[in-house]
Amino acid sequence: MGLRQSCPYVISLIKRISGFNYGISLQVQIHIITKALFAYKLPKKNFTFTVTKEIAQQRWDDCLRMIAGVVSQQQYATWFSPVTFVSFEEEENELVLRVPSHFFYEYLEEHFVELIRSALHRFFGQSVNLRYNVTTDSANSQTTTIAPPAAVEKHPSAAPANQAPTLLQPFDPQLKASYTFDSFVEGATNKLTVSVARAIAKNPERVTFNPLFVYGPSGVGKTHIISAVGNEINRAFPNKRVLYVSAHLFQVQYTDSVRRNTINDFIHFYQTIQVLIIDDVQEFTTKATQLAFFHIFNHLHQNGCQIILASDRPPVALEGFEERLLTRFKWGLIAEMERPDVALRRDILLSKIRRDGLQIPQEVVDYIAENVESSVRDLEGILNSLLATSIVMDSDVDIEMARRTIERNMGRTKKKSLTVSDILNCTASYFDIDEADIRSASRKAPVVNARQVAMYLASRHTDLSTSKIGVAIGRRNHATVIHSCQQVSDRISADASYREKVAELESILLKN
Repeated sequence: MGLRQSCPYVISLIKRISGFNYGISLQVQIHIITKALFAYKLPKKNFTFTVTKEIAQQRWDDCLRMIAGVVSQQQYATWFSPVTFVSFEEEENELVLRVPSHFFYEYLEEHFVELIRSALHRFFGQSVNLRYNVTTDSANSQTTTIAPPAAVEKHPSAAPANQAPTLLQPFDPQLKASYTFDSFVEGATNKLTVSVARAIAKNPERVTFNPLFVYGPSGVGKTHIISAVGNEINRAFPNKRVLYVSAHLFQVQYTDSVRRNTINDFIHFYQTIQVLIIDDVQEFTTKATQLAFFHIFNHLHQNGCQIILASDRPPVALEGFEERLLTRFKWGLIAEMERPDVALRRDILLSKIRRDGLQIPQEVVDYIAENVESSVRDLEGILNSLLATSIVMDSDVDIEMARRTIERNMGRTKKKSLTVSDILNCTASYFDIDEADIRSASRKAPVVNARQVAMYLASRHTDLSTSKIGVAIGRRNHATVIHSCQQVSDRISADASYREKVAELESILLKN
């Protein structure tokens, strides 16, 4: 027999009671007080109290409200919002809740078991039994039911139920400790990226630049600067879950989760990260991996978690990516890291020399900075080779030794700095086209070909960014330069005759 049919006078009495409201729904308040009244005032044999599914659902909602007042908003959204009420069996006094995966169940039991138990005892009574309905195959709606281990009596020193449980156990963020802001050399070609990276590390909650997408050629310090953000956040905010992972490792982990049928666990793990740093995102080559990352990206972004990505090219030049993912890459800030100019190369060399306690003449440092322009890695490699040669030969480091070392490692020394004007002049002469036509908006095939080759050579033989090359060659944008370079590179790979022509032009350019 239902409550309203059995005892309308009790409902009337309770509605007149004031001050009984602890964030609990009215219907649940009524039933709590009614049970107490009938326990003392009415013969139990004449009354049957029934907990309907609706009442049990409301009690679980009250549990959630209590939990929401204890944990952080992000913890609640990640770990409690996905938990759904399934059923309540009054005879067995058993509550069944559904969770998205076995990993999810284990995580709740490991980190929030006392909080959940306290909420259930408050709203369902001390004798309530809890079971989890765990999703094992979401595609086919397959589930399995798990009963948590029996409660263990709490040690007197355990934290009170109204305090948040420990956030997360420590785990390896996979960051290289030496990659810090202090060890990174700042210059004109990376100033924007460094400034934004420092701002994120100082206040990761602000997420103004989310995601931060850093791109540039190999060896300019992308991995160093994105790792420096992670290391600084780890130091200043030790409770933040920070993770650095390469796109290749992400794909390997995803493939393994497919093989083991633990995709839900894989995705839920990444959805717990608060600062996710992914390197070489251009290696996300499969649609399945991109889809998994798409869902992870959405969850983290919606929950205010910082995402930092690095690539060897900007989003507009990423091939094989879904448009919806490329659009998300552009939501925050896209920062280019250019090849270091002479001044920055000199500073990088001096920094390493000071850090390692070396003695190298200033003229040798200048010579290396002027002649090794490809990447920071090459600079450090030349310096290491030079020191090894000095030790083996038992002689002082001088410019002649530097010249031989560079020729041996790099194949040649740079005779002079090339400019876009030099390249345009040589290209126009080689293809017998006016230089003004190359800079113009002409779409004639010979002109377009010469323009693309000029952009390709400028990207290879100058320190300029793609944006600056575009401005110098007819005020075009960086996307046009990137597209042109890709076109030339593809034709060189596929067409032997075209490859020979570009090589011949390049040879003429370098001899002049």
